[in-house]
Amino acid sequence: MNEELSAALALSLGLTLALETGFFLLSGKRDKKDLFLLVMANIITNPAVVLLYRLMALYTGWNRTAIKIPLELFAVLIEGHYYKKYGKTFGRPYLFSIAANAFSFGVGVLIQQFI
Repeated sequence: MNEELSAALALSLGLTLALETGFFLLSGKRDKKDLFLLVMANIITNPAVVLLYRLMALYTGWNRTAIKIPLELFAVLIEGHYYKKYGKTFGRPYLFSIAANAFSFGVGVLIQQFI
């Protein structure tokens, strides 16, 4: 399970970073420090969310959607907080966080349909 979990964590983080970086650029942002902030915020939140999701799905028997929603909200709030506190170009940091996470989550759901 360790290799499978490590692969899942790495794949999820890699896809999230690629998708949210793309979203950052598509939204017209170009500040390198804010891009670095986005990467660091996702490095902090994504592995924790993925690990907690997998553990809770494995050991609790709860509905997977009921697990995903609070974990995704956690990521949005943490990332939004970092964007607000340290970002330069995030006019509405929590809205940006919601949009970036919704984008990467939605594309991730689409990708899973083909895997």
